[in-house]
Amino acid sequence: MSTGLDFSDPKSLPESFMEKKKSLKGLEDFRFGLKHAFIDSAVAQLKDFTDILHDFPADILLCDSLFLGASWVHEKTGLPWAAFHTSALFFTSRDTAPFGLGIQPDTSALGHLRNHVLNWVYRRILLNDVTAYLDQVRGSVGLSPEGKDFFEAILSPFLFLQATVPDFEYPRSNLPPSVHFIGPFSPEPPSSFTPPAWWDELKGDLPVVHVTQGTVATDTNDLIVPTLQALADEDVLVVATTGGQPIESIKLDPIPANARIEPFIPHYYLLPHVDVMVTNGGYNGVQVALANGVPLVAAGQTEDKPEVCARVQWAGVGINLKTKTPTPTQVRDAVKAILACSDYRQKAQFLQAEMARYNAPTLAVTLLEKLVATKQPVLRDSEDV
Repeated sequence: MSTGLDFSDPKSLPESFMEKKKSLKGLEDFRFGLKHAFIDSAVAQLKDFTDILHDFPADILLCDSLFLGASWVHEKTGLPWAAFHTSALFFTSRDTAPFGLGIQPDTSALGHLRNHVLNWVYRRILLNDVTAYLDQVRGSVGLSPEGKDFFEAILSPFLFLQATVPDFEYPRSNLPPSVHFIGPFSPEPPSSFTPPAWWDELKGDLPVVHVTQGTVATDTNDLIVPTLQALADEDVLVVATTGGQPIESIKLDPIPANARIEPFIPHYYLLPHVDVMVTNGGYNGVQVALANGVPLVAAGQTEDKPEVCARVQWAGVGINLKTKTPTPTQVRDAVKAILACSDYRQKAQFLQAEMARYNAPTLAVTLLEKLVATKQPVLRDSEDV
């Protein structure tokens, strides 16, 4: 290929488990996902990687952080592997509660005790069967049991690229030394963009509120509908994007006069005009908003979203509604609070300035090239966060 890249398709993927997953909630859903989305798929990943490496003897592996199979390739071949992570950090720490609970960090003596108890219960009781399952699957591919939980197992000791800045992440006194903050990957400007007919309204005097349903949890009744209802009588312009869903999926009649709805608008063009963004807590969307200095109303309770929303609150860049389906009153109060208090905007702009100091592609390439050259763990300098 002219780019020098070979986009090899995976040859082995697990069958869909979504029908089963739909019937589960809470911890059972979480455990099921770890077992059958991530642990089971590692068997196929190991086979795929092994086949690809037979034809293309790479110097290192670079993969998504949840690709457990990369660590198994390392165990079998010694090949170093780097992980790229686009979500909240999940490492167990004496300074933080377990990942998934959405609990704020506490570094006091009492907080350390709380964290110790919660982390023990989380690992030894709540996820004990997941760890046992992981060791069972390891055995099926000829690897010895380790007793590590899933999140320990996917931490690359060689290089772990975290796509944000330190000020958005909880401080950890025992952050693994292979973790490097490289900043968010900002979207490239689209090759072409035809603004909708109403685009010049963004340049008016009204505050602009952007609500996006995201691209994974796409039920417009969760967030878009209550936001349109909440702000229908407010002096704001509401721009809603449906994540590719038809506009007709919004079951609201009539559509408020101050609402403008599109299936998709590139954030590269939209966010510089936005005063508040209402989001379900998708990690990349939150990062792009903050890279533009936009404060957030966050409402998400699935996947990693409780943790992302909790960090929005902790960093002071927005309000966490702590629900997947907020009421119009909750949304209205949160939006008005952010518009009325400049602290949210100022803290979002602080993170914007921090993010501007990072060049994620350049930093990632520099670190990866060091790993290729040395084949040894690329560790943070002691003065780095």
